[in-house]
Amino acid sequence: MRMAAPLMALREGYSPLAVGFLLSLFALTQVFLALPAGRFADLHGFKRPVGLAVMVASSGAALACVFPVFPVLCLSALMTGGAMGGASISLQRYVGRSAQNTVQLKSMFSWLSIGPALANFVGPLTAGLLIDLGGFRLAFFCLATFPLMTWAWVRHTRELPPVVKKSGEKKGRAWDLLRQPMMRRLLLVNWLLSSCWDVHTFIVPVLGHERGLSASSIGAILGGFALAATVVRVAIPLLAAHAKEWVVVTGAMVSTALLFATYPFMQTALAMGVCSVLLGLALGSVQPMIMSTLHQITPEARHGEALGFRLMAINASSVLMPLLFGTAGAVMGVSLVFWTVGGAVALGTRSAWRLRPPPTVRAGSATAK
Repeated sequence: MRMAAPLMALREGYSPLAVGFLLSLFALTQVFLALPAGRFADLHGFKRPVGLAVMVASSGAALACVFPVFPVLCLSALMTGGAMGGASISLQRYVGRSAQNTVQLKSMFSWLSIGPALANFVGPLTAGLLIDLGGFRLAFFCLATFPLMTWAWVRHTRELPPVVKKSGEKKGRAWDLLRQPMMRRLLLVNWLLSSCWDVHTFIVPVLGHERGLSASSIGAILGGFALAATVVRVAIPLLAAHAKEWVVVTGAMVSTALLFATYPFMQTALAMGVCSVLLGLALGSVQPMIMSTLHQITPEARHGEALGFRLMAINASSVLMPLLFGTAGAVMGVSLVFWTVGGAVALGTRSAWRLRPPPTVRAGSATAK
């Protein structure tokens, strides 16, 4: 949806600023629903939140199929983005509670993150091919069927037992989580790297459109990024016992900064594809390490809330960033967007290195089991 909807808007003559606004709506719902969705998952477990997300996501894509106009695309972006956020919080919470130690945390989150990475390969590539073959309505129709498959696979999942709070333990406020220095560093690093993902998703269709590339070529470039992210996430479980979270994240930030410095000089689809694959390898390694660190520094009873807070924080910037990208791209060119974000990532490497936890920091549940 994040590839097909902006591309349709571009072909209908909308400006990069309008496309940036459309992309920002995929994150807007998550800003307001992330914390309630996290608390809902803490109370109701796994299947009920995922079931609600399936209905909303499928309905949002179906609306774009029936009414393929810009205002409806905006509504579809709100619906599919919000559904994705709610489902991911529930799924991440379930996996985090299932792990027995820190090695399993990294390994299981790596396996879990293969799903979205593979979907980001299948989705843009399939959407691009369907757009070239049958138009945007056919692409949106096929996308509307994907969430329904999700429910067929998860409806028999065994729920984990509810968390039993210690006697006298008081319910904390979500903003109390920010009092932890590690949480602040984690959110900053996660925000920077998430912005890189947003920049790439936004700029590639714009660059491809400016250079006359077909929808299939643009989808292949984005698909190569997602496929590379999948490959590196397959490798992480094999190296989980030796991969240190802060080392992997710092290396990914250095690599991303260098790639963003060179990306604007790539003129052909092949050259853009090579950069896209390398960027996918760098950014694909980050999420399992971020999620492992998050579960180690938050209490088990508040895992869903912490996941919701993280999602709210990164999506608050994702609402504003595409608008900023669109404005900067229209006024100063897309190259400056790459270089500015790359410079910010380079400056953030110090915070990534300081994510190394002290020996006393342990997981709220996973490392204690």
